[in-house]
Amino acid sequence: MIFTKLSIIINAKPPYFIGSQLRGAFGYALKKVVCINPSFTCDGCFAKDSCLYYDFYEKKNSFHSYRFDFELGLNYYDFNLYLFEDAVSKLPYVISAFIKLLGEVGLGRDRLKFSNFDIFVNNTLINKNGTIQLPQNYTKTFTIENYYQDVLIKFITPLRIKKNNRFLRDDNIELKDIINSIYQRQMKLLGKDYRKFPYKMKGKIVKKGLNYKQLTRRSNRQKTTMNLDGLIGEIAIEGLTKEEYNILRIGELVGVGKSTVFGLGKIEIKESK
Repeated sequence: MIFTKLSIIINAKPPYFIGSQLRGAFGYALKKVVCINPSFTCDGCFAKDSCLYYDFYEKKNSFHSYRFDFELGLNYYDFNLYLFEDAVSKLPYVISAFIKLLGEVGLGRDRLKFSNFDIFVNNTLINKNGTIQLPQNYTKTFTIENYYQDVLIKFITPLRIKKNNRFLRDDNIELKDIINSIYQRQMKLLGKDYRKFPYKMKGKIVKKGLNYKQLTRRSNRQKTTMNLDGLIGEIAIEGLTKEEYNILRIGELVGVGKSTVFGLGKIEIKESK
């Protein structure tokens, strides 16, 4: 799997949950950057099949090839945008959209604009002295070097996994639910047909420390408030196979569960000592 990571740091106080704000503002700025339709509308547009904005925001039944990544409740903006597979080549457009967003469009209800911010690509600072210096090669290939049988999974932003037509809570979540969710997302990003994780699962959840976090977002397009509730906290797992461990590590990159595009389903995997 190939990817690239765009990171932005701004010395300004953000809302507790920035996912909805970022995705909405980014979409508006991206459309400003890439739209070539004089009517500025997507319905019936002659260029929609080759339009990055349409692909990211308007295309029906489309699987998102990007996701926002951040922690809740920080005192300043510090977030990542991951691009996967074919979307990696669109990085210059994405950077242009963020520059327009921060300098012209603005963030939040007050349309706050910023002239001082840092932009990184794969942890390398690219905006220096008023210019953008993009790395010659910004495509990274995801690799895994270590393997641990016993791990802690930390759910940093709410995990939303639906099973039997309801979202899982801490009393009924199983390791197979997490692994199958990650595997499904990986297969879709690779353009392959989804099937259940093909290896026998041996890992077991031995301890849970989870809370059900209530979170909402306002959808300006749908004129409604939407729930983004989910699980946060930690679970301890023992006896992982190498295949199970590898898919959990992929989950650190691609996210887990629903609404990963908004930054939900962010996890970290640590060795359990």
